[in-house]
Amino acid sequence: MTLIIGALLFSLYRQLVIEQQYQVAQHLASEKLRYQQLALTVSRRNFAAQIRAADPKTALIAWRNSVDMVGALSLIPDNMPLLPQTRDFPILTGGPDKLHILTGGIVLTRYGPVLIATRTDHLATLIDKFINAAATAVMLTILLTLALGYLFSKAILRRLVHYRRLSEQIAKGHYDTRLPESWRQDEFDMVACQFNQVLDTLETNLTAVRGVTDNIAHDLRTPLSHLRIGLEQLPQKSAAECADASAALIEELDQCLATFDAMLSLTRIEEGQQALELQPLSLRGLCEDLAEMAEAVAELKQQTLTLTTGKDFEVQGDKHLLFQALYNLVDNAIKYSGEGARIEIIQEGRRVEIRDNGPGIPDDAREKVFERLVRLDPSRHQQGTGLGLSMVKAILARHNTKILLSDNHPGLVISLTFQ
Repeated sequence: MTLIIGALLFSLYRQLVIEQQYQVAQHLASEKLRYQQLALTVSRRNFAAQIRAADPKTALIAWRNSVDMVGALSLIPDNMPLLPQTRDFPILTGGPDKLHILTGGIVLTRYGPVLIATRTDHLATLIDKFINAAATAVMLTILLTLALGYLFSKAILRRLVHYRRLSEQIAKGHYDTRLPESWRQDEFDMVACQFNQVLDTLETNLTAVRGVTDNIAHDLRTPLSHLRIGLEQLPQKSAAECADASAALIEELDQCLATFDAMLSLTRIEEGQQALELQPLSLRGLCEDLAEMAEAVAELKQQTLTLTTGKDFEVQGDKHLLFQALYNLVDNAIKYSGEGARIEIIQEGRRVEIRDNGPGIPDDAREKVFERLVRLDPSRHQQGTGLGLSMVKAILARHNTKILLSDNHPGLVISLTFQ
């Protein structure tokens, strides 16, 4: 603010000085032309009379005739330049302002040199007043800017201190703490909003980690307990019983290892660490392969699996991962819809639906089923890792495909929309 106002005032000062110099130069030039023409048209006596009659408010004239000085000035200073060159010189008067500053120069006429000058000390006074006013304005601006800057910085510092205290609370583990947002919606509020969103995501992730930890403990405690009890009982068994028990223990251990392998694979897919082998795929062909493989599994549970296809749609994707995701969805429908259920695979353009008439999924659990190691209570008796739908969602997300669960009255409808 101070620099800008100072620059503006300096610019005005320069314009004022230049304009004054221009006005003085124009005035002296016009007087020079006037007296040169006057000397050419009148006699020496009339020329002297004209100089005596000149108005001193217009110009101060001095001309030396053969006898004495004629005009408003009593002398011609030495080393005065020829107009348009000028020089400042002082004169003493009998008025209240005894010292005047004049600006003038010499004009060569037919009757000799004539000094033409004009008073400029009042112009210098005007410039001095302007400088004093400008200096006062700059000082007031500096004081006002410092005062406002101090108040503004105190307000900013107060908010920063408050943010720092809240950050310390978050660092201590109080993840439900949020930065306040004001009605101003300024830069601090934008930062606070973004930071609060990060905290929301962090709190959600921490909750998910706690949930995963609880689910791991819940799902793996039983098989690990079985393993421990089985290992303790092995020395007491016969050779034949020991072989059967070992096979059962190995199966339980394989199930635990499968859970951890699935979690690692899911993490690689979600974090983009697993590269996709993209290729053009026919969505109709993918559904036909899916129905052919799942049909035999459905027949074992006396279920009916039907396929309805429409207009084909080509997608760019990893054939192995996409088929795995679709098969997991159909396998879940077969596994949980019960014996004698009807399962439909419907493909129309970019849209694929998997329908069943089983018990379905409650509305409040349709988002929860996509979380890691989450299995609804009715499915606890079924063997599995609890990562199937999490894997499905991760694979579809890598392929920019939307998945939606809805009610089939009764049963479940899984809708997939490919891009």
